[in-house]
Amino acid sequence: MTDLIRSAGLSYYPEVARSVGLDPKQMMRKVRLPLACLDKPDIPIAVTGLRRLLELSAEASGADDFGLRLAERGGLTNFGAVGLIVREQATIGEAIDAFSRFIHIHHDGMRLDVTRGKQIVTVTLHLRGRHPSAPRQSIDMALGSVHRIIKSLFASDWRPQEVHLHYPPPRDRKRYRDFFGCRVTFNADDDSILLSTHDMERRIPSAHPLIANYLRKRIEAIETRPASWEEKVDEVVRSLLASGDCTVDRVAEHLACTRRTIHRHLAASGTSFSAILDAQRADLVIQLIDDPDRPLADIAVQLGFSAQSAMARWFRGHFGCTITDWRKGVRPEVPPADTQSATAA
Repeated sequence: MTDLIRSAGLSYYPEVARSVGLDPKQMMRKVRLPLACLDKPDIPIAVTGLRRLLELSAEASGADDFGLRLAERGGLTNFGAVGLIVREQATIGEAIDAFSRFIHIHHDGMRLDVTRGKQIVTVTLHLRGRHPSAPRQSIDMALGSVHRIIKSLFASDWRPQEVHLHYPPPRDRKRYRDFFGCRVTFNADDDSILLSTHDMERRIPSAHPLIANYLRKRIEAIETRPASWEEKVDEVVRSLLASGDCTVDRVAEHLACTRRTIHRHLAASGTSFSAILDAQRADLVIQLIDDPDRPLADIAVQLGFSAQSAMARWFRGHFGCTITDWRKGVRPEVPPADTQSATAA
């Protein structure tokens, strides 16, 4: 199953890539990541594609610390709603707990385990993948981002007690000591950050408990991440339709697979790409036509129809009335049992 991450994870990739002499668009094409995701931070992309991009970028540039460079520029804003709820917690401990609980909403293949001891608290990173362990650059980016976020919550200078990384030492160990500000142990049993138990009790000066409670309720409503192929395709289709660029080939790019793979998995689930696209179109078109100032021709283009007339035929077949009638308040009591989608571009 393909794990997904919000494309916000690539927000600073172009900047970092250029800083080490790479053409960011050329590198993204090599791993077949859609360039459009650079401008749309909430569109899901395949974790495997991101991992290939990081490893290839480090290899091509000779920058062994490429993952750390990305983490260095990121922060809470890269994590969207998850970052907001973390920022508003009352204490560092509550913030880390919230981060651990909700991180899968940003990256559904990432997990943080928090283990509390008498003097030391260990935050352990787990990145799911086909291999026994995730590639080094992905670990550096993820654990480096966790470190940056924790550090940003302190009003004063802070550094962890230790950092553990499971892979062998790099050529430049000093780079890691400078980044984390503490001793870094390589060839460790896991990938983790160790904090003092006293750090967990520190209060966050900028926290707003009422806002935190509101955000928690909102984020709990979207906490369940897509698990099946049908749900993941549905999520990507919904995101791409909103941006007006949704085809099965485009969805395949975001899931790092081929269109045949999508068709095969959806058929095994008893559905199809056209059925998912049709359902998402039906949800979105109602929102779009509610605005009488929005040209129908523009709506047709956004929803992927070959022409406005094609959308009009599809709408009548799906809802049992014309768009004009719908805008006037006509709502057929019983929608037609047999709905036929017009041929899309």
